[in-house]
Amino acid sequence: MKIKIVSIVGARPQFIKAAAISRAIRSEYADQITEVLVHTGQHYDDNMSRVFFDDLDIPKPKYNLAIIAARHGEMTGRMLERIESILLDERPDWVLVYGDTNSTLAGALAAIKLHMRVAHVEAGLRSFNMKMPEEVNRILTDRISSLLFCPSGYSVANLASEGITKGVYNVGDVMYDTSLFYGQKAEMVSHILENLSLIKGSFILATCHRAENTDNRERLSQILSGLANVSKSIPVIFPLHPRTRKIISSHGLESTLGDVTVIEPLPFLDMLRLEAAARLVVTDSGGVQKEAYFFGIPCVTLREETEWIETIQAGWNRLVRANSEEITHNILTFSNPLNRPHFYGDGRAAYRIVNMISKQQ
Repeated sequence: MKIKIVSIVGARPQFIKAAAISRAIRSEYADQITEVLVHTGQHYDDNMSRVFFDDLDIPKPKYNLAIIAARHGEMTGRMLERIESILLDERPDWVLVYGDTNSTLAGALAAIKLHMRVAHVEAGLRSFNMKMPEEVNRILTDRISSLLFCPSGYSVANLASEGITKGVYNVGDVMYDTSLFYGQKAEMVSHILENLSLIKGSFILATCHRAENTDNRERLSQILSGLANVSKSIPVIFPLHPRTRKIISSHGLESTLGDVTVIEPLPFLDMLRLEAAARLVVTDSGGVQKEAYFFGIPCVTLREETEWIETIQAGWNRLVRANSEEITHNILTFSNPLNRPHFYGDGRAAYRIVNMISKQQ
C-alpha cells in the first residue's frame, strides 16, 4: 500500500526544497509514495512562484490556496483553516513542511491537531532572535514534528540543547542537492549574464526583502545608500522583491539607489547563474546566503544574526547591520577565505529523507 504525503509550500525557498524531494520520489520511490502538493500562495508574484515551478520541474500543485498579502496572524489563520480541510479530504500518512514561513507553521499545526504526523525538512535552525517571525515558526514546528530532518550538525546540536533528540536526523541540505543539480543546468541554459552585459566576477548581486529591513525606513535607506556607494566602484545588480519595491516607492527612496541596476525578480535558473558568477552576494535571505556558500561566493548578510552560523565561522559570510558605511566597507574589502568546509552533505539529502519516510509505519 502506497504512503501518501501532503507537501505544503508557499515561498521561494520551499519550492527549491520541494523540487529535490519531488524529484527523489518520482525517480526512485514512485511505486511506494504518492505526493500531493499544496501551494498556499504566500509568494504570489509570477516571478516568485509560477516560474519556479516551471524551472524546477515541480509537479503542478493539486491545491493552490492563493492566500496572499496579509498580516502574520491573519495569513497563518487562513492557511490553517484551508489546509485543515484539505488534510481531512486527503487523509495523508505524513504532512511534509519546509523551512520557517507562515506556510510551514500553518501546515504543521493543521496536521498535528488532526493527529497526523509531521515531517520537518530543514529542522533545527536557530537565529536566537524571537522578534523574527521565522524563528517562532521554526521553534513551534520543531516541537510538534515526528521526523526532524536537519541540514547540518549545528541544527542537530540546536535541537539537542532544547531536549529534542527523538526522530532527529542529520541528512544534509536539500537546497545543496538542488543547487548542484540545477547549477549545472543554469550554466548551460541561462543567458542572464549576456542579457545584462555582465562578466563573471565583475559585479555584486544584492537582494533585500525581510520585514526587519524593509519596514523600517531608516534601515532601508541605509541599505540602499550602502549599495549605491558600492555601485560607484563595481556594478550592483538588485533583483527587487515586489514588496520591497512597493515600500521603496511609498517612502520616496528611489533616488537613494544611485547607479544600482534594479531588475525584476528572476526565474530560479537565472538567479542561480548570477549567484555563481558574482564577485560577492549581499542579502538578508537565509536561502541566498547558503546558495552563495554552495558556489564559493563570499556573502555580506544584512542582518544582526543568521541561522547559518557555520558560514560565519568558516569566514565566507559576514553579518553587517543596516549602516551605509559599514555595508560599503565590508563589501569592498571582503576577500575569499582559503578553505570552504562541506557542512551540508553530499547532494543526496532528498533521497535520504524520502527513504526514511518510505520505511515509516
